[in-house]
Amino acid sequence: MAVDQSLIGREFAPTRAYAVSVEKVREFIAATAGPKAAQDYAGGSAPATFPIVVAFDAMFAFLDAEGIDLFRIVHGDQKFTYERPILPGDVLTATLSVASLRQIGGADIIGTRSEIRDASGDLVCTTAATLLHRGGDG
Repeated sequence: MAVDQSLIGREFAPTRAYAVSVEKVREFIAATAGPKAAQDYAGGSAPATFPIVVAFDAMFAFLDAEGIDLFRIVHGDQKFTYERPILPGDVLTATLSVASLRQIGGADIIGTRSEIRDASGDLVCTTAATLLHRGGDG
């Protein structure tokens, strides 16, 4: 079943607050760059791709709200645009909106945009992702 075109421009509720800590950054580094790199992290800016942790919470909430099965999704490109670095002590939320939607050969190409904001509401980072949704029964 195709995703409804009326989703274009729709904004979903912000995620629950995510507290960035040195330990959370280390966990991320260990998962993406290995345990040695995680041991070497002594604080400071989180890696450039760290906001995906919060953005994926927003994406999963979007998929759940729209009844889209995760097993039908292939994650395409991902881009990050920063206003400032993410640091331990930040408390972040993500608000996802559907930026574009088109159908090609029975699949939906969904463009999303998530704004990552700190506890004061200031924009920290914007992420843009492309999701390929396989429709049909298979």
